[in-house]
Amino acid sequence: MALIALTIFLCIAFLDTGWGSKPAAYHRLCKLVGATAYCNGRKLSSVLEDLPDETEELFLDANVIQALKNASLAQFHVLQSLSLCENGLKLIEPGAFLGTRSLSILSVANNALSTNYSVTAAALCTLPVLKKLDLSGNQLTEAMMATLVQHLSSLEYLSLARNAIMRLDDSHFRNLPNLQYLDLQQNYIFEIEVGAFKVVRGLQHLNLAYNYIPCIVQFDLTQLRMLNVSNNHIEWFLAAESDVTFELETLDLSHNHLLFFPLLPRENKLRTLLLAHNQLNFYGNFSNNSSESLVQLLFLDGNITNITTHDLWGESTHSNLSYLTFLDLSWNQLWYLPDRFFEGIVSLAYLNLSHNCLKMVHLQERGLFNTLIDLDLSYNQLLDLQINLGLGSSLSSLERLNLSNNRLHGLPAKIFSQTPKITTVDFSKNPIKICAPYGENSSCVDLSNIGSMRNLYLAACDLEMLSSHMLKGTSLACLDLSNNPRLLLLGLGPLQEVAQSLQVLSLRQTGLSATGTKLDFSAFQKLVSLDLSENSLDIFPESLTSLHLHTLNLRRNSLHTLPQHITQTQLGRSLHVIYLSQNPYDCCRMSWWDTLHSLGTISIADRSQVTCNYSSRFFSVVRLPESILQVCKWQTADMTLLYLVLILPTCLTLLVASVIISLTFRQHILRIVKSRYTTSSPY
Repeated sequence: MALIALTIFLCIAFLDTGWGSKPAAYHRLCKLVGATAYCNGRKLSSVLEDLPDETEELFLDANVIQALKNASLAQFHVLQSLSLCENGLKLIEPGAFLGTRSLSILSVANNALSTNYSVTAAALCTLPVLKKLDLSGNQLTEAMMATLVQHLSSLEYLSLARNAIMRLDDSHFRNLPNLQYLDLQQNYIFEIEVGAFKVVRGLQHLNLAYNYIPCIVQFDLTQLRMLNVSNNHIEWFLAAESDVTFELETLDLSHNHLLFFPLLPRENKLRTLLLAHNQLNFYGNFSNNSSESLVQLLFLDGNITNITTHDLWGESTHSNLSYLTFLDLSWNQLWYLPDRFFEGIVSLAYLNLSHNCLKMVHLQERGLFNTLIDLDLSYNQLLDLQINLGLGSSLSSLERLNLSNNRLHGLPAKIFSQTPKITTVDFSKNPIKICAPYGENSSCVDLSNIGSMRNLYLAACDLEMLSSHMLKGTSLACLDLSNNPRLLLLGLGPLQEVAQSLQVLSLRQTGLSATGTKLDFSAFQKLVSLDLSENSLDIFPESLTSLHLHTLNLRRNSLHTLPQHITQTQLGRSLHVIYLSQNPYDCCRMSWWDTLHSLGTISIADRSQVTCNYSSRFFSVVRLPESILQVCKWQTADMTLLYLVLILPTCLTLLVASVIISLTFRQHILRIVKSRYTTSSPY
């Protein structure tokens, strides 16, 4: 008894000293991980007072804290990061941060700080080491923004996205000498005065996307490394004429109204240039008088007037683009490329010229050939592609070539002998011809013996029946031959050379017919995805059951049923997704559907679109009427039992009748027989 009393006494003493208090990780409302407190979405109207004093990161997003009161953070002496996003926050009182002198990251995005911005500005002034501030989504005008940040000289990152800023001048960021990252996207900016960002000497990343900027002239931010002005209304981009080297590495001018190729800084370190979705063209072929291509720009800076002349129609960039590795000129109006356009571009790896109006491309710069990895010329009007591979030059780095949706009939002779690293070639929607083995026809494309090629797309090329060795010496993993209606009328013979390496194969609308030819897929043991849609298959190819397919597309064929045993084969064990719609299945032969659906491991991707035929009417298999099911049960039932049921009563009736007749006429019959055949016996 004394031992029990001693134990109780020690437990009480243990609790009184605080040694047995609940660990911080089990706070009643917040999740505590180390020195971080996550209190998001808890409907809090104020900062909790029972959080650990040593908290360094505090997340209070998606609550209802409309005002951050004085001294509400006084207990958090080591707080470094505070997030109050999406609270409806209208006010931060001047003394709210007095106890948190080490706060370096503050996020108050998506609130209503425009309501009391001057009071909030006084509170921000008490943060001497604040480096990152997110004020996005607060309905701030440029005047409000300037007031809020005017004394934050320690700032390195500032986000003002999704506000109501309309114009910028040199007074708005004057006191931010350490600012490196500035985000102004999704505002209403239509005017930027000369020198607006020049006061921010350390600025390296500037995001002005999704605004209403009409042009950028006299661009002179030499220290800037990344400029994003996409999705504006920019018609001209003109850099200041200077021999100073610009640090600019990334320039995004996509989704604008550019009519001319931008006049870039003469000396730069540009690596990525994005010009997609503009109205770019070159006009040298349209101008006979060089003076007609000159434009004079008048700049007014106080009492100083500057006039500069630019040749907007000039076809030479006059810029050092030796660092450029990524150039996107897609979705423009290019009719041609100037003869020496790529001169000096010796590091280009990715070139996208898709979705233009090009009819002929002539590549002759040797420096370009050695570095190019990805060339996209799709969706043009190309009739001719010329690549001058002189002595000692080759497309030694080229890995991907996209020529789809053009008018090409052929390629430069033996081009693929100069591309030892080519992995992907897309010829889709071109009227090309594939060379027969050892053919000498210069107008065809030789696809044999390209050992590095893994992906080949030949969709909708109007190909005729191919030679059985057209892909000899290749190890393709992906092959698309879809939309060539006469290609495989005689079967799969042309594919035998790559059958053992293929993993993805599309044979959509290639003339396949299970009755016309024997379709043997047994050699395609590595296939994981097979598209047989839009053909004339009326019998399920039995050879498919031995494959390890994950995806099988059988849409738009002539199938009336599928094998009942399909789920018991290798195909049934490996298959994950199958497409079955737009086939004339027989509603009374759908037992395979129930088996397939009940298996649970195979997803019928177009399940709701699968129909079956009954009396020339099509019904959804998922919602098949009960009346049809009943009729089908009678039609498919075992008729032997039905015949027995019908014949047995008849047999019994005849048997009973025979017995009755026999018993009724027995005596009479016996007398007649006896009278005729009985004679007296002598004694």
